[in-house]
Amino acid sequence: QVQLVESGGGMVQTGGSLRLSCAASGLTFSTYSMGWVRQAPGKEREVVAAVSSNGGWTYYPNSVKGRFALSRDNAKNTVNLQMNSLNPEDTAVYYCAAAGRPLYSFNYHLLGRYDNWGQGTQVTVSS
Repeated sequence: QVQLVESGGGMVQTGGSLRLSCAASGLTFSTYSMGWVRQAPGKEREVVAAVSSNGGWTYYPNSVKGRFALSRDNAKNTVNLQMNSLNPEDTAVYYCAAAGRPLYSFNYHLLGRYDNWGQGTQVTVSS
């Protein structure tokens, strides 16, 4: 049974930073592409970062590019999302997601590419 467990959410002021972590189990982690997806109140889910299975490629939408950085450790089955220069528009529930098929720049944003999801962690940015 695949399990993805997020941690590191919380409340931070505008301009602050948070680091989210996701611990994966029940899958051959090194063969999965990984992503972080967020959902703000009243909005659709949005992929904010994705990484290839070997960590060689990362993808970010323009909304977070230059502020968010995703990394993975295949030895520890973990993936981390460093979020800097946060603003209230980043307030959302953040989900860790695993994709059994490769992700590329043209499909990483498609929610249907992700097979497994964590329960989510709340990130709140106050102004």
